[in-house]
Amino acid sequence: MKVTRDDLRKAAERFKNWGKWGPDDEIGTLNYVQPEDIIRAAQLVRQGKVISLALNFDQHGPQGAKSKYPAMGRINPLHLMLRTGTDAYSGVLDSRGIRAADDIVVMPLQCGTQWDGLGHVFYENWMWNGYDCREVTSAGAQKAGIEKTKNKMVGRGVLLDVARAKGVDQLEDGYPITSDDLEETARKQGVQVGRGDFVIVRTGQMEAKLKQGSWDGYPGGDAPGFSFQTLEWVHGSQIAALASDTWGCEVRPNESEPGINQPWHWITIPIIGLTMGEIFYVADLADDCAADGQYEFLFVAPTLPITGAVGSPTNPLAIK
Repeated sequence: MKVTRDDLRKAAERFKNWGKWGPDDEIGTLNYVQPEDIIRAAQLVRQGKVISLALNFDQHGPQGAKSKYPAMGRINPLHLMLRTGTDAYSGVLDSRGIRAADDIVVMPLQCGTQWDGLGHVFYENWMWNGYDCREVTSAGAQKAGIEKTKNKMVGRGVLLDVARAKGVDQLEDGYPITSDDLEETARKQGVQVGRGDFVIVRTGQMEAKLKQGSWDGYPGGDAPGFSFQTLEWVHGSQIAALASDTWGCEVRPNESEPGINQPWHWITIPIIGLTMGEIFYVADLADDCAADGQYEFLFVAPTLPITGAVGSPTNPLAIK
């Protein structure tokens, strides 16, 4: 069965969180995180171990790889030097009385490890909390800009290593992760997902691409990912945010009829109010969790407070 417009309408009615945190809310499910949750999460730090979940931002990123999906302007970062050591050596900087280097980066905010903000995807003519989609203008998001989350990406992190729980290195492209898969993975790992958690799901797809030495097929191509059916789990578990190691989190090819692209996004972001992390590098964290049996940790992954942005690069940290 393919997801239809009627299915989307019913899901929107069933899972709508609009008004849950008041008519002016702009951060959605990040509201689930309370100060006491952060205090408890900090107590998970016992080894002083810090594990990054970010790809480096450089020309080796996944954008521009061969894919049937149009890139729509997304490129890998362009890193340029404004002042260099050779400038210093030549003496041309000495008039300033200091020798130094400066640089600049030009990049789409969603080209690498990143958060999808609540202004990123619309449901028909609406964005999160019922705001008119026209609130996102050429000047940026006038509502639900990513800067509203700048002090919110801290809490208890939980890794759900679905691939390892199923005894495989990677889930097959096109594999729809179900709610049962998520719950079974948590059970096998001996961890519970609760209100306000930041959940990171491993499929193994990114590691397979890195091992192959090619990103072809990764940006917008076929991928394992969340089934439309998991919306009930996402909504009911009251998690703060959800991230994965794939380009777009949900299963591709999509489970929808023609004319509907990324149907899971249609509901999670504008209807549930879920901030979503994509292109997370989780291999090191997964190996570490498997080694010590601890799948929970302090999670810190701030967004860049770029006013009016609908997404942000991040360097997520799992601290154990």
